[in-house]
Amino acid sequence: MNSSEFYEFLSGRSSVREFSPEEVSDEEIEFIIRCASAAPSAGNRESWDVVIVTDESIKEDLSDAAFGQEHLITAPVILAVCANYVRSMSQYGERGILYGIEDASIACTYMMLAAHSAGLHSCWTGAFDDEAVSEILDLPQHARPVALLAVGKGKMPHKKTGRMPVLEHIHNDTW
Repeated sequence: MNSSEFYEFLSGRSSVREFSPEEVSDEEIEFIIRCASAAPSAGNRESWDVVIVTDESIKEDLSDAAFGQEHLITAPVILAVCANYVRSMSQYGERGILYGIEDASIACTYMMLAAHSAGLHSCWTGAFDDEAVSEILDLPQHARPVALLAVGKGKMPHKKTGRMPVLEHIHNDTW
C-alpha cells in the first residue's frame, strides 16, 4: 500500500451511529483484537484490556451510563476498552496511569482501523460515567474504562464530517 492508498483508507473511515442488526462474527472480533495487540505501548506493557459486550441488557445499561447514546444498544457488539494500570504502574509508578490510558487509546484506534479494514463500521464513545461503566462491567479496581467502541455493519449512507485544515494543527519549534 502506498502513501496515497493509506491516506484514502484512513479518510474513508468515519464514525457510524446507525447499525444493521447483522451480527459481527467471533472471527471478526478476534481479528479486531488481534490487530489491537500489534499497537505500540509504553515499555511494551500492553496495559489495556477489552470487555466484549453482546448481551442486550448490558448494552442497554451501557447506553444509560453513556447518557442515552442509542448506538450502544443498536450496535451488535461493544468493545469496552480499558486501561489496566497494574501493567504500566509496575514499571512506571504513578506515570503508568497516563501510559495505561495512552495504551488503551492507541489499542482502540487500532481496533477502529481493523474494523474498517474488515468492512465493518465503528463509533468511539468516550462520553460516559466511568463509575457506572465500571460497575456494569464488574471491572477490577486497577482498570479504567477509556472507550466504548460500537462495532457492526453501519446503515448507509453515513454522513462524512468535515475536517480542520491540517495547517491549523501545526506549530513549528514552539507554540
